[in-house]
Order: sequence, then C-alpha cells, then structure tokens
Amino acid sequence: MSDTAYHLFLPCAAGVEDWLEAEVRDILGPDECLDGPKAFRGGVGLYGTLAAVMRLNLHSRLAQRVLIEVAREEYRHEDDIYAIARTVDWTRWITPRQTLRVDTTAQRSPLHSLNFATLRVKDAVCDVLREASGERPSVDTRWPDLPLQLHLTEYLATVYVDSSGESLFKRGWREDKGDAPLKETLAAAMLAAAGWKGTREAGGALSDPCCGSGTIPVEAATIACNIAPGIQRRFAFEKLAPFQPLLPAWRAMKEQARAAEHPPEVPIFASDVSFRMVDFARRNAERAGVAQYIQFNGGDALERPAPKLPADMPGTLMLNPPYGERIEVRGKAGAHRMDGGALSEERDAGDDFFPRLSAHWKRAYTQHEAGWTAWLLCPEMKLPSKMRLKESRRIPMWNGPIECRLFKFDLVAGSARRQNAGTTDSDE
Repeated sequence: MSDTAYHLFLPCAAGVEDWLEAEVRDILGPDECLDGPKAFRGGVGLYGTLAAVMRLNLHSRLAQRVLIEVAREEYRHEDDIYAIARTVDWTRWITPRQTLRVDTTAQRSPLHSLNFATLRVKDAVCDVLREASGERPSVDTRWPDLPLQLHLTEYLATVYVDSSGESLFKRGWREDKGDAPLKETLAAAMLAAAGWKGTREAGGALSDPCCGSGTIPVEAATIACNIAPGIQRRFAFEKLAPFQPLLPAWRAMKEQARAAEHPPEVPIFASDVSFRMVDFARRNAERAGVAQYIQFNGGDALERPAPKLPADMPGTLMLNPPYGERIEVRGKAGAHRMDGGALSEERDAGDDFFPRLSAHWKRAYTQHEAGWTAWLLCPEMKLPSKMRLKESRRIPMWNGPIECRLFKFDLVAGSARRQNAGTTDSDE
C-alpha cells in the first residue's frame, strides 16, 4: 500500500486555495506530486503516495488536514452510504482493538439525517472487521486511531481517512491563548498572501503591534527559521496499519527537517497593549523554540515607535487588529487586542482606533529609507476610508465564518491617499 497513489484532499480556509496549491508544489516537488495539485473551492486536490501524506502533514502551514480518499460513489439513500463504506477493506487500516470516529459534512445533501449517515459508515467499518476477525472496533470520539470523514454533495458520497487527526493549525506550541485566538493556519495564510518569507528580499523585518497571544510573530519566526510546522506534534497516520512500514522513513523525514532549521535573517517584533498577552506570547514563543528571535514589548499600537532597522532593510507590519464585541476595548482609542470577531458599529471608541492608527503610521513609519508595508486583516470593507488611506491591494480571506479582507497599505511620506490614487482592486 505504501506505493499506491491515492487521491488526497487538503481543505483550507476560503480564499487560501491558490497559496495552498503553490505550497503543496513546493513541499512535494515533481517526484512526489504524481498528479496535481489543483485548487478547488475549499481546498486542494492531488494524487500522491503515503510518503507524500507524511510530508504534507509535517510541512504544510496552510492546510487544515490531509485527507486520503478511500471510497467515492453516487448515492440516494442511507443504505447507499453503508454499501459505499463496505467497499473498503478496513482490515488494511486498523485492527479490532483500535478505535474509530466518523465526522460528516454535507452540501445540498438530500438525506434527512446526517447523524444516521455517520452511523451507517461506522456500521460498515465494524461489520467488515467483525466478519474478518469476529471482533469489532470501538468508537472513541476524542482520540480515535482511525478518524474518518464522510462528505456528501447532492449526488456523491466520499469517504476519507483523516491522516492528520487533530487539525493542522494545532502546531503543539500554543497553550496560552487570548479570548479569541487567530488560528496558526490563517496567520500563515496572511504571511503567504503578503509574500513574506523571512528574508531581506521577501518582506524584510516583521512587526505585529497588536500581537495578542503571539500567533502571527511566532508563526513568522518559524517560517524565518525554516521550522516545520508539524515537528512538535503527533498525527493520526502514525497508528494506521499502512504507515507502519514507513515509520523509519517518517523518523528520517523529521530528522531532515530539524537539520534544515537555521536562525532568521531578519528581526521580528511583537507588542501589545496588554502586558498579560505579551507574557502569553512570550511563553508560546518559548514552546515553539523561537523566543530568542522575537523582540517582545508592551505598549499601545498608537504610540509604539517604529522598530530601528538597517537603512536597506524593508519592514512589514502584519496585524489582525481589534474588532468585535467579545473583547473589552482598551488603549488610547479604547482598543484592545482581538483575534477574531465581527466589527461592532456601536463602539465609537473602537472605531476611533483605525484613523488614529493610520495617523500614527504616517508619523512613525514613513521616514525609513527602505520603506514599510502594512497588512491588516479586517471584516470592515470600508476600512481604507476610515483610515484615510488608499489600499494598494485587498485580498478576500475568511477568519472562520467571518468574511474579511487583507488590506495592503504602502506607507510613504506625505499623503498616501494621493500617492496611491492610481491603484486598483484587481482581486475583487
């Protein structure tokens, strides 16, 4: 089975598909990428071996999971779901002494009960194993050995083995969290969209003045140090039968990844108005192994001076600023860190944050010779007019269920609106 090519699907946040396709190409190269990758709505599909599955789990920063397709057929009724799942020889994946869990997602499915469809997949797996050995596996909804996903469209049912187990945004280092933490996969997507790669040529220095629990600067530091995002965690595939002969290769793959780590070429800065959150961010960075490469400070984003950089090194501001009603606003504009939520039109103090932030940027960030570029994720579509800045790009990106835009502002001396008057929004 190790040489068999499977159809793989890597789901991702909406708007991230093209960057994930490019990432998969970089991770696998032409030898392991047998066909594809190709971006679809909601993810990327390709054909690859089990070795490719291991490499994608270890190195993908943008995918939510790595799913292995094991069955795909048309269906009309719940009994069809059972028959489709029974076509798989589950004895080649687990033993009766192991456990499973089935999760179901659907788009326009005609079935009345998704829970019953889930049950039919579980029954099929158990029946196959019981007929082969006289025993059946148990269900473990928290830490299953075999996590399965059933995806239903209007006509097609697809059964996947989830090789990742826990979602890939769980890197293994974030234990201290804010009230609404940004997922690591979305932070990586923001950096990918900005073209920031942790070098002088690709983004230069990075600063997050609203760092919260540190998701953006820590993720950036692991990129700059070439630390594999999955190096600290375990994956579901490590317990599955087809991967057992590949475990020596898996250990070698991780050793190779560790040998490729290096100190960053550029400095990374992180600050927050809440000293408690700065402490959280520092502890998360320590667990990720990058604390020595991030300069942490407390302080309001509206007052914090621009970091001192070499004249020829550009700088990138990357932030997911305060928006939403679930966080108590604080700071000079009554604004506090938030990693997700919906913009409150009732918060005058919070609304005042953005024009004051842009005014601070014009004072503090427009004198550097190599220049600063700001990237800001926000659900407010009229944010540039609030900030009295003209964006040079706006990229659709979803923060969970919240439709956002990643706005790019080129910070230049004088009136940024006047100097960028000729720019257009080509991606909307």
